[in-house]
Amino acid sequence: MSRSASINRSTAETQIQLQLNLDGSGQAQIETGVGFFNHMLTLLAKHSLFDLTVDATGDIDVDFHHTVEDVGICFGQAIAQAVGDKAGITRYGSMTLPMEETLLTSAVDLSGRMAFVYRIDFPTEKIGEFDSQLVEVFWEAVAANARMNLHLLLHHGHNSHHISEASFKATARALRQAVTVDPRQPGVPSSKGTLTEV
Repeated sequence: MSRSASINRSTAETQIQLQLNLDGSGQAQIETGVGFFNHMLTLLAKHSLFDLTVDATGDIDVDFHHTVEDVGICFGQAIAQAVGDKAGITRYGSMTLPMEETLLTSAVDLSGRMAFVYRIDFPTEKIGEFDSQLVEVFWEAVAANARMNLHLLLHHGHNSHHISEASFKATARALRQAVTVDPRQPGVPSSKGTLTEV
């Protein structure tokens, strides 16, 4: 069974086409008009082993907020669509990832319920032209639309680029674990018998 999804989103602010294959090899084709964000999404695909295509056009002449948030919405929706009823998946995943001087933990639960805890402070407001606060905007949109628990905790770090990169790599690795099919788990990994939104 194909664990893939295709999401199209069109608003007055953004037009996004996103394709996701959970059982890929980490291939990425990313164009958002935001160089740093392209870099982060490419890392996300590489470390999750998801194949990810994103073609986004947004009002980046205003700022990058709408584009980043709406790509997060689409990516979250694609995860929810691709995992289906979640039968056989591991469900949980976590990674504590070092990125030079930075150490960051990401933990996920594909529970069907949204919870988002974000304990990251950036030492700078900008990473090049990219607003550091947009990292939180992106991950909150992903968690809400994937209907998952996502906890991001920065243990230490003082380079904003490294902190952002660690959040994308660690969450990619956590998601990679969570969507992995466990042959010993034939049904839905919940005592309730369902992991749909309640």
